[in-house]
This record gives sequence, C-alpha cells and structure tokens, in this order.
Amino acid sequence: MPLISEEQVVLDLTGSDRHDATRALAERLLATGRCTDLDAFLADVRERESKMATGLPGGIGIPHARSAAITEPSLVFGRIAEGIDWGAKDGPAHLVFLIAAPADGGDAHMQVLPQLARALMREDFRSALLAATSPAEVVAIVNEHVSLPEAEATAPAQPAAAHAAPEAAAEPASDADPAAEVAPAADAAHAAPEAPARRLRFVAVTSCPTGIAHTYMAAEALETAAREAGHEIAVETQGSAGSTPLTAAQIADADAVIFAHDVEVKDRARFAGKPTVDVGVKRAISDGPQLLAQAAQLAAEWDADPSRAASAAADGAAAGPAEAAARSEESEERVGVGTRLRQWLMTGVSYMIPFVAAGGILIAISFMLAQIALGEQGAIEIVKYSLTGDDAYNIAQNFNPASLTAWAALAYVIGAAAFGFLVPILSGYIAFAIADRPGLVPGIVGGAIATTMNAGFLGGIVTGLLAGFVARWIASWKVHRGVRGVMPVVVIPLLSTLITVGLFITVLGRPIAALMEAMNDGLNGLTGAGVLVLGLILGAMMGFDLGGPVNKVAYGFATAGLSAAGTAMDAPQLKIMAAVMAAGMVAPLALALATAVRPKLFSAPERENGKAAWLLGASFISEGAIPFAAADPIRIIIASTIGSAVTGGLVMLFGATLRAPHGGIWVLPLIGQPLLFVLALAIGVVITALIVIALKSLAARRRENTPALAVAAS
Repeated sequence: MPLISEEQVVLDLTGSDRHDATRALAERLLATGRCTDLDAFLADVRERESKMATGLPGGIGIPHARSAAITEPSLVFGRIAEGIDWGAKDGPAHLVFLIAAPADGGDAHMQVLPQLARALMREDFRSALLAATSPAEVVAIVNEHVSLPEAEATAPAQPAAAHAAPEAAAEPASDADPAAEVAPAADAAHAAPEAPARRLRFVAVTSCPTGIAHTYMAAEALETAAREAGHEIAVETQGSAGSTPLTAAQIADADAVIFAHDVEVKDRARFAGKPTVDVGVKRAISDGPQLLAQAAQLAAEWDADPSRAASAAADGAAAGPAEAAARSEESEERVGVGTRLRQWLMTGVSYMIPFVAAGGILIAISFMLAQIALGEQGAIEIVKYSLTGDDAYNIAQNFNPASLTAWAALAYVIGAAAFGFLVPILSGYIAFAIADRPGLVPGIVGGAIATTMNAGFLGGIVTGLLAGFVARWIASWKVHRGVRGVMPVVVIPLLSTLITVGLFITVLGRPIAALMEAMNDGLNGLTGAGVLVLGLILGAMMGFDLGGPVNKVAYGFATAGLSAAGTAMDAPQLKIMAAVMAAGMVAPLALALATAVRPKLFSAPERENGKAAWLLGASFISEGAIPFAAADPIRIIIASTIGSAVTGGLVMLFGATLRAPHGGIWVLPLIGQPLLFVLALAIGVVITALIVIALKSLAARRRENTPALAVAAS
C-alpha cells in the first residue's frame, strides 16, 4: 500500500488544540485500516509529545509515534488555515504531518521517515504543500519526495544519508536556547558567518528519543549549513531506520565533531581527542549555521595551538569515554541530578543481578539437594561443613560424583563465592557509570572493603559514587605530557583507590555499617502489621508504572538487599525479593485473565496482547501490561497498583522467600513456601482483573447511555 492516500489528506484541518487536530488526523488512519486501536495510538503519540514538543520552525507540526496499533508506516497530512500552536517558538503550525510507524518499525519501510524529515527542511516542499488545491495534488507532492523502498529502484538517485544536501534550510528557532530568535529560511545563508578560507571537514551524530523525525531533520539542517558554508560533513543518524556508523577514517580526517542528541551517543569514545560541540537535537534544526560556525571556530583554535589537540588525544587515551563525557557539560545539564543518580545506581544493579542470579539459584539448589540427602537439617549441615572445610565435604580434595551431598556442597561453595562479589560489582559499576573504566578499580576495591566492614549494599553504593567522582576528577587533571601515558594504568587507579578506600575506612565505613546493622535489625524485627505494610508498599510500587522508575526502585531495593541476606536461609531480604517478584507478575497475568473472561471490553490488538501476557506475566515481565496501560492508563494503573499491593503484602505475611532475582514461575522450585506464594499471586491477579473489568464495564455503559441522554435532552 502507498505511504499516503487521498483519504489521508485533510486540507481544512481544524481543532481546539493540537490534540484535537491529531485525533482528527488519526481517525483517517482508522478509516483506512492502518490503525487498529485509535485510543492506543493517540496515547503513544501523547507520550512522545510529553518528551519534547513536535512543533518545528516554519509552521510545521510533526506528531509521531511508534505504536502496536499501527499496521504499516503511514502519513496523514493536514493543513490548518488559522494555525494551531504545536510548541514551536516562531508561531503556530499550518502544515501537519502525522507520522505513524509500527511498534517494531525497524525494517526497510522505516526509511520513509527520514525521507519525510529531510523533505520538510526544504522550502520548495513546504511551499508546494501550502499551494496545493486538492488531496491528489498533496499525494503527488509527497510521493515525489518520499517513497517506500520498493519504489526507490525507479526513483531518481538520492545522495547518501551522510552527505545529502537539501535546497534550503528551514526557519531556525532554538528550543534549547530561549534567547535565540527566529530567522526566515531564505535568510539562513546570510545569518551564517562567512566561511573560512579553507574547506573544513566535520562529522556529526544526531539522535532523538524516538529516532523518527528530529534525528533526520537535524542531519539535514547540518548538511545544509555545511554546504552553504563551503564545508564537508558526514552525519551518523542514530535513529529508527538503523545507523551506518562513521568510519574510522572519516573521524580521523574530521576537523571537529558535532553531537546533536537527546539520548546518549553510541560509542562516544570513537571521537576522543577531537574538538567537540555538544547540543540538543532541536538546536541543530534551528541553529545549524551557528553550530557549524562554532565548530569551525573551535577547529581554528585547535589548529593554532597543536598542544591542545595532543593534550585532548592523550586525555582521551587516558580516560576514554569518561573524559569525553566530562567535556559534554551542556549535554549533562539537560538531565536532572535525580535522573543521573538513578541511571548510575541502576547501572550498578544491572551488572550485579547476574551474580545474584548465579549465586542465589546455586545456593537454593544446594539447600534443596541437602534437604533431600540429609533431611530437615541438611541445609545447616552443608553450610557448616562447607565453611569449616571438613574433610568429608572438602570438595576440592574429596568430591564423590555419586553423592548427592557432595553435589549440594559443590553448588553451595560456588553460589557463596558468586554472592561474595555482589557488593564489589555493585560498587564498581556505579563508579563505571560515572567515570567509565577509570572508576572500576576504586569502585570494586571499595566495594570489597565495604563487605569486610559489614557495610553491605549501602556501603557499596557509597563507595561506588565516591570512587566514580574521584576517578573522574583525577582523569580531568591537565598534566605534563610525559605523565599522560601512565595516567590510566598507574596514576588514576592508584590515587582514586587510595582516596576512596582511605575515606571509607577512616570516616564513612563505621557509620554506614551501623546504619546497615540497624536496618537489618529493623527488618528482622518486623512482625504482623509492619511486615504487611512493607509488602503493600513494595507491591504497589511494582504495579504502579510497570517497569518504569518507581518499579525499578522497588526492584533495585530487593536485589540489592539480597547481598545483605548472604547465605542465610530465612533472611527478611529473601521475603522482600519474593514479594517484589510476585507483585511484578500480577498486572500482565491479570490483564490476560481479563481479556479471556470479558473479551468484548477490549480491542482486537488488546486481546492478542492478552494471549502473550500469560507468558510474560508468568516470566516476571511486568512490561507485558504496558500496551493495556498505554490505551487506558487511569483504569489499568489503579487496578494494577491495588492488586500488586495485595499480593506483595500477602507474600510478606505468608513468609515466602526467594533467592533468585528473576524467573517467575520457572524458579518456583527454589521459592520458600511455594504454594502460599502462588496463592498470594492468584489473589492479586483476580483482584486486578475484577477491578479492570468493573471499571471498563462502567465506562462502556456510560458511552452507551450518552447518545440516549443527548436525544432526551433535545
């Protein structure tokens, strides 16, 4: 099917605001069969709009999203005579393209989206759309510039993505800099500074949160500015249509680098040692000529001072991506402190989880085998003999393959060894997230010291943060050229480890160890209502945003707590992990049940998602409920939060335990009190499903009664 048809053109688009206008355009997709669920698609569009306004300079609006409700890449065009505010600083939008892509839109069809984004930067394209008198004329104009890959074989050859040059730039308006004023597109060339005497070579990387439009429009704007200034530029677009990385030769030959991005640049270390301009993606769209002038000025400064380039290259070799990240202050300022802190902590947790899984599951298997071989006291016996090295169970000296007890001891020793790495890995990779490789040594050593001082995961978090900041600070030092070669292998690990561990041992360690002891005592002392309240809170957090930040905080708390549990058999941290996993399974299983019990309350795509949600929920993948929450957020979140809270509280009351950080029903044999765990899960699933059905039934009755009320009123 073609990308756009006459039915997908609205020349007299109206609406009280951009959301009404977007709905009017999306209804055309529903009418042509390209959208299977209007509300779900509009929810995805709104979620994208919440990240960054999609209004662009020159009177353009480009609402867009990838959605499970879209069957194929599609465009809907709307023209608004009066204009509607779409978030651009230079005024309302008169030309609107609704860009709809399937949720898995990473195939060849996604190439149409960069084509449209680049076409919108052309003055002739926009002027033709404004002058069009019929839907057929609009379709012809769009098809002239944008085509599906199957049609590209017969279309005129286009320039390569990294070097394409448009006819003219769009009107700039800075979204990142409120002081930047709008300049007409026709004057863009005059607004740019004069080109320097020699032709410069630049490389750039562009990216935006969804990778659909802004990524490619920024690339087009930079290419336009480079051509008009007499320079060369190669742009790597890290977007939805895939990315062709810049070659090592292109980067080596470049005089300067431009990063225009709202998500982290992939493989940033490739550009270490180059003068770099780092801005948001919309800044490139609105201020392309200025960015090129800034990069040219930076290149001239480095040419005038060769030692600056040598210093940057040496620093890049010493600190790698950490130093590159340190130089991108403007990029970091766009991200809040709280967000960065959460990213650092979750990096540490994500690297720690495989150790938790390996160690926890092996210890659980060990206890299970020991109980089979030695009875109720088997687990205690395995711990005792494995720790004392008694000859009977010294598996390094005397391993009997025919003995179940020997296998239990083997699993315990390996699992306990894996558990010994939890805090050092947590600490090391928190530091790695902050300072890259220079943070690993002080972070891991600091975490090991935190373990020996019984400071637990709190100590690991503190040493990780401290090590990361210290290593990053030392890596930023401007040192003599003769010292730079030994910075990454001697100076940074030596000094950062000495400072981090020294401060922890002498100042921070004992108070944190005392706090950890108080926390453990508090958890051990929880009974009755206290246990129930903790379970309710953790369960509600798991069900609230289904894999989002709140969910991740609860999950991170549970997995980090496993390090404090160590090899104990009935530690409260094991109950917390069981409560968190059970609560995280509730929403997808409940929605799968609801779609099976009352299918008429759900759309066809939701019923299909419901079938998949059985497996996702059983595997502890809370994100299986996200398609339902996106289509009906208020009702689904209310139901999910209540049901998950009930399950979390019941699991804590029942005393179920879990050593594995993940797995769902597939690790059921390793769960303490498995029948009570399943009972708590089933109760939460039924409660959530009943609430969803009740709320959706009430909404359906209201919709049915609305026409009748309107008739009665007339």
